[in-house]
Amino acid sequence: MKYSPFVLFLVILVLICSGDVQAQNTKEAKMKVEVWSDVVCPFCYIGKAHFDEALAQFAEKENIEFVWKSFQLNPNLKTNLEQSLYEHLSESKGIPVEQAKGMGSHAAQMGRSAGLQLNFDQCVVANSFNAHRLIHFAKANLKQQEMKSRLFKAYFTEGKNIDDAETLIALAKEIGLDADEAKAVLNSDKYAEAVRSDIQESQQLGVRGVPFFVFDRKYAISGAQPTEAFTETLEKSFAEWRNANPTVQLQVSEGAVCEPNKACD
Repeated sequence: MKYSPFVLFLVILVLICSGDVQAQNTKEAKMKVEVWSDVVCPFCYIGKAHFDEALAQFAEKENIEFVWKSFQLNPNLKTNLEQSLYEHLSESKGIPVEQAKGMGSHAAQMGRSAGLQLNFDQCVVANSFNAHRLIHFAKANLKQQEMKSRLFKAYFTEGKNIDDAETLIALAKEIGLDADEAKAVLNSDKYAEAVRSDIQESQQLGVRGVPFFVFDRKYAISGAQPTEAFTETLEKSFAEWRNANPTVQLQVSEGAVCEPNKACD
């Protein structure tokens, strides 16, 4: 039986589309590691460095999906360029300024041990809500990790105001995001609900402080714990995840196929 060229075209099109669907369905999933953190949290920055070190040494790192989740330590904070961070901590925590400086010195030493420079003398008292919205915008453009890292450095090392729109737009542009799109986001309320949703989810999980790392929704690490703690939890959670999600090994019987951008054999 002979078929018209149009019918043959439709058959080939269906086969190609079916192949695409099959490829999507058989695409290997990754184990998810979710981290609730705030941009203005020094232990979140340090915890990230410890986790990054553990992940770099992890043999299955390509099968880990790392997701940042929003959390605000002080959602009602008013950005204040006239007050030092030490003065703010003294006022908000009811402690002497010298005690606040001691806390900063301790955190800075922890940062140096992790290869980070934390300049608390330069930190700006700033609300982090817009920075979190920017991180969600970056996530939608596959730049979440770069955005989070850049914001940490901007706040703790460079003393930038992470509640200033022009500063945030410039940081977004630095990591390859479109400046006009970033400006449009910051001039709207886009991703505000995503930030609030993350915060609500943290409350449902019982998160009381950050950083809070969740591995495959089974294990959690609270705080900037040593690299070894992250390594141990990564290995344990991934072994269980892999057991439940074995790698697909197909036994293929070869035959005539059509391949993308090639003639059909």
